[in-house]
Amino acid sequence: MSGLGKLSPAKRVDGNNDLPLFYVNTMSMEPQRRPRDTPRVSVTFAEHLMNVEDARNDESASSRALGIASPITSSASSFNSWTSAPASSISSSPFVLSFNDLTYSVKIQKKFNPLACCRKSRNGSSVNTKILLNGISGEAHEGEMIGGSWSKWANRIAKDSLRGSITLNGEVLESRLQKVISAYVMQDDLLFSMLTVEETLMFSAEFRLPRSLSKKKKKARVQALIDQLGLRSAAKTVIGDEGHRGVSGGERRRVSIGNDIIHDPIILFLDEPTSGLDSTSAYMVIKVLQRIAQSGSIVIMSIHQPSYRIMGLLDQLIFLSRGNTVYSGSPTHLPQFFSEFEHPIPENENKTEFALDLIRELENSAEGTKPLVEFHKKWRAKQAQSPSYSNGNKKNNNASLKEAITASISRGKLVSGATNNSSNLTPSFQTFANPFWIEMIVIGKRAILNSMRQPELLGMRLGAVMVTGIILATMFTNLDNSPKGAQERLGFFAFAMSTTFYTCAEAIPVFLEERYIFMRETAYNAYRRSSYVLSQSIISIPALIFLSASFAATTFWAVGLSGGTSGFLFFFLTILASFWAGSSFVTFLSGVVANVMLGFTIVVAILAYFLLFSGFFISRDRIPVYWLWFHYISLVKYPYEGVLQNEFEDPTKCFVRGVQIFDNSPLGEFPNDVKLNLLKSMSGVLGTNVTAETCVTTGIDILKQQGITDLSKWNCLWITVAWGFFFRVLFYFTLLIGSKNKRR
Repeated sequence: MSGLGKLSPAKRVDGNNDLPLFYVNTMSMEPQRRPRDTPRVSVTFAEHLMNVEDARNDESASSRALGIASPITSSASSFNSWTSAPASSISSSPFVLSFNDLTYSVKIQKKFNPLACCRKSRNGSSVNTKILLNGISGEAHEGEMIGGSWSKWANRIAKDSLRGSITLNGEVLESRLQKVISAYVMQDDLLFSMLTVEETLMFSAEFRLPRSLSKKKKKARVQALIDQLGLRSAAKTVIGDEGHRGVSGGERRRVSIGNDIIHDPIILFLDEPTSGLDSTSAYMVIKVLQRIAQSGSIVIMSIHQPSYRIMGLLDQLIFLSRGNTVYSGSPTHLPQFFSEFEHPIPENENKTEFALDLIRELENSAEGTKPLVEFHKKWRAKQAQSPSYSNGNKKNNNASLKEAITASISRGKLVSGATNNSSNLTPSFQTFANPFWIEMIVIGKRAILNSMRQPELLGMRLGAVMVTGIILATMFTNLDNSPKGAQERLGFFAFAMSTTFYTCAEAIPVFLEERYIFMRETAYNAYRRSSYVLSQSIISIPALIFLSASFAATTFWAVGLSGGTSGFLFFFLTILASFWAGSSFVTFLSGVVANVMLGFTIVVAILAYFLLFSGFFISRDRIPVYWLWFHYISLVKYPYEGVLQNEFEDPTKCFVRGVQIFDNSPLGEFPNDVKLNLLKSMSGVLGTNVTAETCVTTGIDILKQQGITDLSKWNCLWITVAWGFFFRVLFYFTLLIGSKNKRR
């Protein structure tokens, strides 16, 4: 059972409220209360910002800037794409959102039962269906706040999951148009923890407001929004998280709301905006929503267990019980409603709490709330026939959706790229407010700023790389060109290459922390998924270069690897390519899994398999045919083979001479004289003179023994780089397919 509320546009905020309505004009007079059936001229942020711009350009216009209810007629507006409209066109084109006979159900998977095979289900199915909405109907007008099931309206569930009709001014909303004119505030506050309130809203402005709007005007929009949300004192405070002190819970909620109304939407959906807040914070949030509704928007929200003070702000309520409407109407009608239902509310009783308690009590009864549901239908039918009800709800609904949107654009709403073509009154909408390259810049700038305030993350990864490099450098110091030295080189390269991939596992939580922020922002086309993937890929490269250079410089010279400066350059590039491929692989997995621990488990397991089939433990020629495919998809294989070729490609460099061929056999313990005699005997048999200085095994021979004959070292490098791009592309398609955030 849930309680839901609707706010009247005529209910204004008390004069002693500590939340200023508009940043631009704290001295403006409170508009007079109007009868419910009197058209109201809605005032948007755009109009106030245009007033401020005029006032700054011409002090003599200050008196005009104070008239918040008057239309703006100056052609030199702050927002070049907006045009002025007479008050008559504004008041005669209200929005009416209608929903009729909405039915919505979800499938609930039963918990796993090991005895299920021995027991047959009653209906033969392991899936239950739960009805969340059952024939819900109603209307929401411009300037009002109403409760309801917002998921489908906010484009958050699959289209075929809900039955019924939802229209705006009599026309069915298309998904593309709906994304432009509406906004959705999730129940959870999904924000970057190390950004300040002002920075968070500014980044939202850069995403949602069109490129044609100057930086100065975007900042003015943000400042106006900060004051409307009552966040002036917290504007320079970081959002914070468990490890960093930041704003309060109520302030976080208001920032979340501000993120989604930066473009001044016509329709605003909120999922339990007071959830988890104390009484005072919840009240302040509803006050903010009241002002948003009064600025000319339709606000739809769900709210559970509203307090007495919050109920005093609401004009209309809808109570739902197990998907059915048990009450809809004004809070002032609650006593009459329950009195006629023969459950009168005591005089000193909290009306809302009494109603909610009674509904809960009925839910636990044998007959449930069915009597109350049926009574409500009759009561609403009776109310609809009364003259006072008809007059009180009489609205001018004759405006078409096209005309209403055009009028709203003229007033400055829909800042996210909507333009008004006055010649044919046809508003046009851009799918995205900004071009591709601007989205990449803003995403990158935000990610870098958030990361710079958490240097410990890069520090931990650098520390892991440096510790590993120092251990390897001290373990394999100055390897010689003996048979054991050659074998130790193989071990060093295998461990070094696998380490570069394992240290990338630390990047798993990065996208997991941003997943739902990304889903929220892309749900309303704040930016393209491709912009996000490319931007995240590019900004990761400097850190990878720094880590690669640190590891290569720590190990190459200390171990005594071959090749000089050119050899070091290739070794560095291979380490960088490995970091790139490993980071891309981990990023792709973070888009697939939803749990950090599960992600770590999968990454560690797969990387272990990559190392197993890389060719170090068993050469390619010895791998069973049915496992050979895994050898070729191993990410460790290509950088491992590349650095081996870089080390052993010199045909003049010898690793086994004369008697050294006996070093890895039982004959290695015999005196040198015996070994020399054996070499003489072997020379006679082979027909070739083999002395103590004769080179028996070169670097090329070692490569052949390892089965490294197919690809050159540069091809191995390019393939490793290509793997990185491949996983980034897979990451993009993962986001494209798996981040729709649709519920069924």
